[in-house]
Amino acid sequence: MPESIDAFVILANHPTHRLAVTAELDGSQAHIARAALQAAGWTTVTDTLLVLARIDHEEPYWAKQAAKRLTAEGIAVEIAPRLSAAMNQEKTWAHYPVPGLTSSEIRARSDRAQKIHDDILHGELVIHAHAHDGHEMAAVGTYCTSRNRRSVHLLGEAHLRRVTAHFDTPAQAMLAFEETHAHRMYPGPARLTYIEREATLARSSLAAPETGKSAAPLSEPEPVPVYAADPGNHDALLDDFLDAHDTWHKWRPRDESTYAVHESQTLRIERIHEPLPGENSWTVAGYESPVSDRMWHLAFPDTTPEPVVRTLLDSLASGDHDLALGSPITAKTVAQAIEPLTQAGWETTIDGRCIRWASPHAGVQLDTFAAQNPYLNPTWLIWAGPSPQQATWVVHASAYTPAQVLTDLVECLAPEAGHENDRTTPRRAGNPLQASVTLPAAATAIKPTTGRKP
Repeated sequence: MPESIDAFVILANHPTHRLAVTAELDGSQAHIARAALQAAGWTTVTDTLLVLARIDHEEPYWAKQAAKRLTAEGIAVEIAPRLSAAMNQEKTWAHYPVPGLTSSEIRARSDRAQKIHDDILHGELVIHAHAHDGHEMAAVGTYCTSRNRRSVHLLGEAHLRRVTAHFDTPAQAMLAFEETHAHRMYPGPARLTYIEREATLARSSLAAPETGKSAAPLSEPEPVPVYAADPGNHDALLDDFLDAHDTWHKWRPRDESTYAVHESQTLRIERIHEPLPGENSWTVAGYESPVSDRMWHLAFPDTTPEPVVRTLLDSLASGDHDLALGSPITAKTVAQAIEPLTQAGWETTIDGRCIRWASPHAGVQLDTFAAQNPYLNPTWLIWAGPSPQQATWVVHASAYTPAQVLTDLVECLAPEAGHENDRTTPRRAGNPLQASVTLPAAATAIKPTTGRKP
C-alpha cells in the first residue's frame, strides 16, 4: 500500500469548455499532486487549480489515467459524475484518416501530436515556415532545447500533426522544405486551428484570483432551459457526429469550412469555422439527387445551443431517406411540426401573412406567403428571445424542410413552454391554423430550384 499523502484532488468538467477537465487541489501536501499533474501536461491556473485541455478531444481518457496515477501514489481523488460518465464512454474514430489502426495506436499517434503542439506552444519547437501541400499543412521548425537541437519537417494539423523528416541543422531543413514548397511557403507558423484556439481559451479562461485569495470552487453546471444552454464546441459536435455515423463523410477543401456529406450525396452539411459577425455558421441542405438543385435548407449561427445542434444532427442521422426530398407545406405538415407547441399551450397569433407560436423566451414563425413561393426564404424561423429581431439565436428554414426535422427542433423548446404556461394559460386542442390562412396542397406545391449550394 502506498503511503498516504495529505492531498485531495477533485476532477470535474471545465465550466465553459465541453471536453476540458479541471483539477481542484486541497491538503497540506497539495503541491505533490500539483507536480504530478504538471508532469502529465496539465496547465496551472493557481496553486490549487489546474486545467487539462488537449487538441485530440481525449481529455476524459487522460484525466482517468491521471486519477489512476494519483491514487496509486496515495492521493485521494474524487471525480464529478458527469466527468465519470465521459471517462467510461468508449470513443470510436470512424473517420480517422489512417485505416486499420487500433484505439491504442490512434491514441498514441494523437498523443505524439499533442506533444508537438505543446512544444510549439512553450517555445521549445520554433516554426520557421509553413505551406499547404494541397491536402495538408506542412511546416519546418527547429527544437531549441538543450536535449534536442534537431530540425524537423511536420505534416498535418492539430491531433493529426506528425514529424516526417529529421535534419541536423536548420539550413538543411529549410533547403529541403523550399525544394518542395518554394512557391507556396510563408514565414512562421500557420494560424491556429479552431480546436487549438479552443484548447488555448480553456486554459486561459479561468483567470487567476487576486493574490492571497483562493480559487472559488468549481461546481457542476446547473441545468438551464434548452433555449438558453451554452453553445459549446460546435466543431467537436460535428466531429462526434462523424465519428458515430459512418454513412457520413468529412470533406475539408479549405481551412475556412468543413463539409459533411451523406453517402447518398443527397444530404450535406457545411460548417464555417470563422463566420463574419451576424453570419450563419451552419447550413444543412437536401437534394433530390447528387447533381440536382437544392430541395431545402436550413441555417443557424454559432450561438445556437449545443442541445439544439445535437438534436438536428440526430434527426439527420435517423435514416429516413425522405429527408433529402423534404415535403411540401400543408396544414397537416404544419400541424405535425408545431404539435409540441400546441400541446404545451403556446400562444398562437397571426400577423399579416405570418403565423407565430411564442412564449416570453422563444418562438416559431411560419411565413405562409413564402411557403407558397419557394424562391422566398426563409419560410420558418425558430428562435430564442422575445422576438426574431432580439434573439440570441435564430434558425432559418426553407419551405421544403422536412416536417420531422422541424418537429425535432421545436421539441427542444416545448418543455420550457410547458412549465411556464401550465401556470398561466390552459392548453389548447385542435388545429393551430386559423381558417383564414390558406396553405398549398401537396399535389400542387412547387418544387424549389434554388441552385446547387451545399
